Order: sequence, then C-alpha cells, then structure tokens
Amino acid sequence: MDQTLCFILLLIALCSVSECVQRQYHFINVSKTWTEAQRHCRENYTDLATVDNMNDMNELKKSVNDGRVQYIWIGLKMKTSVDKWQWSSGEPALYLNWEPKQPDGGVEECAFMRNGEWHGYSCSNSLTFICSSSNNTNTELVFVNQTKNWRDSQSFCRQNHIDLVSVRNQNESQQIQKFNDNHISNDVWIGLFKDSWQWSDQSNSSFRDWATGEPNNAGGNENCTVIIQKAPSQWNDGSCNNQNPFVCHEDKLILITENLTWTEALRHCRQNYTDLVSVHSDERQRRVMNVVKGASTEAVWLGLRHSCTVGFWFWVSGETVCYQNWAPGNGTGDEDCVSAVRSGAVQSGGDQRWISRPEHNKLNFICSRYEE
Repeated sequence: MDQTLCFILLLIALCSVSECVQRQYHFINVSKTWTEAQRHCRENYTDLATVDNMNDMNELKKSVNDGRVQYIWIGLKMKTSVDKWQWSSGEPALYLNWEPKQPDGGVEECAFMRNGEWHGYSCSNSLTFICSSSNNTNTELVFVNQTKNWRDSQSFCRQNHIDLVSVRNQNESQQIQKFNDNHISNDVWIGLFKDSWQWSDQSNSSFRDWATGEPNNAGGNENCTVIIQKAPSQWNDGSCNNQNPFVCHEDKLILITENLTWTEALRHCRQNYTDLVSVHSDERQRRVMNVVKGASTEAVWLGLRHSCTVGFWFWVSGETVCYQNWAPGNGTGDEDCVSAVRSGAVQSGGDQRWISRPEHNKLNFICSRYEE
C-alpha cells in the first residue's frame, strides 16, 4: 500500500469527531449588580455567560463550587429595542409568510404553520412540530408526531436533530408544506419566535431555560436573568440592581481582525492560541457564524487547506473534511494548483458558507483554543 493511500485512510479514520465544550465558564463568588458583573467579565474574560444548549448549562453548573449561593447572574438581559421575529437557528426572519391579519399583536410569541401560512401562537400551547436534520450534504426534514410546547419542541429538535425548521424562502415553504401534507398534519410548530431578551456578548443564541411561570417581570423592573441554584437550576428574571455572584465565559473561538495571509494566520494562531479553527458540525459552524459578524473582510480564514498532492481538502488540526458547508462551486477538490495553493475561508456575510481562496489573500481569521 503506497504512502498516499495510507495517509487518506488515516484521515478517514478520524472522521468521527466529538464536539468539544464550546466555552470555558468561570464562577465568580463575589456579589455584584448585573452591570458590575458584566464589566468584571469583560475586563477579565470574554463576557457574562452565554448559554447555547443543555451541554453548556451542564458545564456552567459544574463551574459553580458553592452550594450555598441562591442566585447567579448570567448574560441574558431584556432588550431595549423593539422585539423582532427570528428563527431558532439564529437567522434573521427575512422571508415572512403570515396568514392575513397574523400576527395580531397579542401574546403570540411563537409561530406555527397551517396550510403553508404562519400564525402567531402562545409558546405554551402544544403542537406537533418539524425538525431540520442533516446527512452532511443536505438538510432533511423530520416530522415529530408528538405534541409539545414550542420550547420543548425546540429542545427535542436540538437534542435529536439540528433545530426546529427554518423557512427562508418561498421554495422552502412549499417543500415544507408538501412534506407536512404527506404526514397528514395540520398545525405544526416551526422555528420562528419573538424574543425580548438579548445576550450580553450579542450572541444570537435562542436557547432559554426559564423556570415555570418565568419570566414574569414582577414589579415591572425584572430585566436581567439569574440561574436559581436550587434544582432543577432553571432561570428567573430579576432586578438588575440586585447583587449576586455570577458566571463569566471565555470563548474558545477568537476573531482576529488583522489582515494576514493564510500561512501568517496559521502561525499567529499556533503561537498565541492553539490553531486556526476547524469546523466539524453544525453547532461549531453556528459558533463561527456568530464570531465572523465582527469581521472587517468579506471572508475569514479557517484551518482548511487543499492538498495538490492527493487532491482533497483537510483541516490543519489533522482531520479530513467530513462535515461540509461549501458555497456552490467551492470545495470540489478540482483546484488550481498552478497559480496558488488554495486555502479555505468562511464568508462573513450572506449564507456564511466556505469558499476557496488563494493562500496569499490577506483576510481576518479565527483562532481556536480547542485541543482537537
């Protein structure tokens, strides 16, 4: 067996990569107001804690080493701007397909689909729902014939698939309605919701773990979020002027807004962090999409490299490219190896997909603290 084939088989063997903890949490057992806690976290770490999923919540709870603490600040605060509808995946709702006279401006905070059109509905009601899933090349739809409220539906989709389904254009709307008709269902939750809360680090994470009946804005001034330490450790809204211990987070993905070639970016990351970022899953891709929002170039270097010797893409951290998120016409392996070596970048706008660029281009880049 020649060396090239051995190398390929070795990379294929590394295709099963477990998702790492995305943030490191730091419990600060000093009582401060929410604003004081935010300042402390930004000066010493990244920000007050953001939570994306139950894995994050479990990691955050592990960081709290004092069982006597009753309430703990995290980075979720009431927005000062007008609420907007958004998708559970974090995407803005640019395409809308409301049934006439919907939403009617009442208590509706979540959306369901009926006969292809959308209706506002209280998130506490129970319906069947549609999840999005993936086979690494295409997005698939999964009908769940269980009735759950919107938050529980969201949790189910995230734990078992990717997320509640997003409907981004008319073509997708028609596909989802046809899919739903095949399952003889009428009203189904989709991933659209209206939220009046925002993370301190401006993350678009839509994960929430409110305790029953919360948030209730008791007294009209409960604009910040605490974790209730008593099991099951869910969230409550509280006055931002209260003084509580808090949890900071330290991101494992760092956007560097200096413009460097791919090789220069690789050297910078390895000297100061761990490596240029690798992306092995939808969850890691969503993290990257959050990070690149602050980029000053139209694309941002990833740890993707094309080998002209064996004709395929690989991650410089050692893995082959199992998870795929290429823009059309990119990442085919049929690269121009004469004019320049090609490296991979992620678009900072649009669909934020991966593109192939000559390595001598100068771009922002993302470093990682992961030990892959």
